[in-house]
Amino acid sequence: MTQARADRVIDGRDMEPPEPFVQTMEALDTIKPGQKVLLLLGREPIPLYRALELNGYSWQTERTAEGTVEVLMWHKQS
Repeated sequence: MTQARADRVIDGRDMEPPEPFVQTMEALDTIKPGQKVLLLLGREPIPLYRALELNGYSWQTERTAEGTVEVLMWHKQS
């Protein structure tokens, strides 16, 4: 996954919980349909997936060779 595919990138690898979650949800509130948010973390954000599902977002998760978890999120198509 490349950062170029995202309209907004949140690097949460050095943040303490719940800051990455808070920043991600705030960013998702500001994007328009067709735009995407990329979250970078050191571990998989299992609680985030439920929040995304409940709020109408789709996502794709990949782990890089360096161990970074990349979560690309966008509005579900109606």
